[in-house]
Amino acid sequence: MARTRKRRFLRGLLWGWIAAYFFDPRLGRGRRALARDRLLARGRRALRRGERAQRYATATAYGKTQALLHRREAPKPPPDDVTLAHKVETIIFRDADVPKGQININAEDGVVTLRGQVPDQAMLERLVARTRDVAGVRRVESLLHLPGQNAPMHI
Repeated sequence: MARTRKRRFLRGLLWGWIAAYFFDPRLGRGRRALARDRLLARGRRALRRGERAQRYATATAYGKTQALLHRREAPKPPPDDVTLAHKVETIIFRDADVPKGQININAEDGVVTLRGQVPDQAMLERLVARTRDVAGVRRVESLLHLPGQNAPMHI
């Protein structure tokens, strides 16, 4: 019983002090305005934090759904003949030692034909292998030849 009275007394004392602090005739008006401004500022900050958390959750959920939908890359249509020929040129002419002016590249329905003269057998095999590795190439016809040899005949 004594404990409850003590608590009531302390609670009343606290509320009395708060009332005196805020309703003081000289400084109470400014204190009330300051308390109101701080309370409103806290509310605005809480709203902004909530909006930011909502945007983050929405963006994260959207990103996860997109990652799930696009786990595999969409199949690309095979490139047209001109694009395929340019792609093969880009790949095989990267090396500086490949004789660019002596090799001709044609593409038709995914079949790439290499014509020309190369300095050695290793380069000939390397160019054919690189051409096979290009995406969109179905088959490689090599009409490449070494110096002093006749060009192979196209069948």
